[in-house]
Amino acid sequence: MKRTPSNLVFHELIGLRVDVVSHSDPSLVGLKGVVVWEIRNMLFIKNSRGKIVKVLKQYGTFRFYLPSGVAVEVSGTSILGRPDERLKRARDRFRW
Repeated sequence: MKRTPSNLVFHELIGLRVDVVSHSDPSLVGLKGVVVWEIRNMLFIKNSRGKIVKVLKQYGTFRFYLPSGVAVEVSGTSILGRPDERLKRARDRFRW
Protein backbone atom coordinates (compact mmCIF):
# COMPACT_ATOMS: atom_id res chain seq x y z
CA MET A 1 0.00 0.00 0.00
CA LYS A 2 1.33 3.42 -0.97
CA ARG A 3 1.80 6.03 1.77
CA THR A 4 -0.83 8.75 1.57
CA PRO A 5 -1.91 11.40 4.08
CA SER A 6 -4.96 9.33 5.00
CA ASN A 7 -3.08 6.09 5.75
CA LEU A 8 0.26 7.38 7.07
CA VAL A 9 -0.51 6.42 10.67
CA PHE A 10 -0.64 2.74 9.64
CA HIS A 11 2.77 2.77 7.89
CA GLU A 12 6.34 2.52 9.09
CA LEU A 13 7.77 6.00 9.63
CA ILE A 14 11.47 5.20 9.25
CA GLY A 15 13.09 7.32 6.54
CA LEU A 16 10.55 10.14 6.59
CA ARG A 17 11.52 13.74 7.30
CA VAL A 18 9.82 15.03 10.43
CA ASP A 19 9.34 18.25 12.42
CA VAL A 20 8.21 18.28 16.05
CA VAL A 21 5.33 20.79 16.04
CA SER A 22 4.44 20.59 19.73
CA HIS A 23 5.58 18.49 22.67
CA SER A 24 5.30 18.42 26.44
CA ASP A 25 9.10 18.93 26.50
CA PRO A 26 9.58 22.48 25.14
CA SER A 27 13.20 21.77 24.18
CA LEU A 28 11.98 19.35 21.49
CA VAL A 29 9.63 21.80 19.76
CA GLY A 30 11.11 22.79 16.42
CA LEU A 31 13.31 19.70 16.14
CA LYS A 32 13.74 18.72 12.48
CA GLY A 33 15.32 15.63 11.04
CA VAL A 34 14.79 12.13 9.69
CA VAL A 35 13.24 9.21 11.56
CA VAL A 36 16.00 6.59 11.82
CA TRP A 37 14.27 4.15 14.17
CA GLU A 38 10.91 3.64 15.78
CA ILE A 39 9.76 1.63 18.78
CA ARG A 40 6.39 1.37 20.48
CA ASN A 41 6.51 4.68 22.38
CA MET A 42 9.43 6.54 20.85
CA LEU A 43 10.86 7.97 17.64
CA PHE A 44 14.60 8.27 17.10
CA ILE A 45 15.22 11.39 14.99
CA LYS A 46 18.57 12.24 13.43
CA ASN A 47 18.93 16.02 13.34
CA SER A 48 20.99 18.14 10.92
CA ARG A 49 24.09 17.87 13.13
CA GLY A 50 23.98 14.07 12.97
CA LYS A 51 22.85 13.64 16.57
CA ILE A 52 20.08 11.12 17.27
CA VAL A 53 17.39 12.48 19.58
CA LYS A 54 14.81 10.28 21.34
CA VAL A 55 11.29 11.71 21.29
CA LEU A 56 8.28 10.20 23.06
CA LYS A 57 5.37 9.82 20.63
CA GLN A 58 2.54 10.16 23.14
CA TYR A 59 3.21 13.75 24.18
CA GLY A 60 3.86 15.33 20.80
CA THR A 61 2.43 16.45 17.51
CA PHE A 62 4.56 15.74 14.45
CA ARG A 63 4.66 16.94 10.85
CA PHE A 64 5.85 14.19 8.50
CA TYR A 65 6.86 14.86 4.91
CA LEU A 66 5.96 12.14 2.42
CA PRO A 67 8.36 11.40 -0.48
CA SER A 68 5.95 13.30 -2.75
CA GLY A 69 6.55 16.43 -0.64
CA VAL A 70 3.13 16.47 1.04
CA ALA A 71 3.23 17.47 4.73
CA VAL A 72 1.01 15.53 7.14
CA GLU A 73 0.48 16.63 10.73
CA VAL A 74 -0.10 13.71 13.10
CA SER A 75 -0.86 13.46 16.80
CA GLY A 76 1.60 11.25 18.65
CA THR A 77 -1.19 9.21 20.21
CA SER A 78 -2.33 8.07 16.75
CA ILE A 79 1.10 6.58 15.97
CA LEU A 80 1.60 4.79 19.28
CA GLY A 81 2.57 1.16 18.93
CA ARG A 82 4.95 -0.78 16.74
CA PRO A 83 4.47 -0.51 12.96
CA ASP A 84 3.16 -4.08 12.74
CA GLU A 85 0.59 -3.36 15.48
CA ARG A 86 -0.61 -0.29 13.61
CA LEU A 87 -0.97 -2.36 10.44
CA LYS A 88 -3.17 -4.84 12.33
CA ARG A 89 -5.36 -1.92 13.44
CA ALA A 90 -5.68 -0.87 9.80
CA ARG A 91 -6.60 -4.38 8.74
CA ASP A 92 -9.33 -4.52 11.38
CA ARG A 93 -10.57 -1.08 10.40
CA PHE A 94 -10.68 -1.44 6.62
CA ARG A 95 -11.26 -5.21 6.17
CA TRP A 96 -9.46 -5.66 2.86
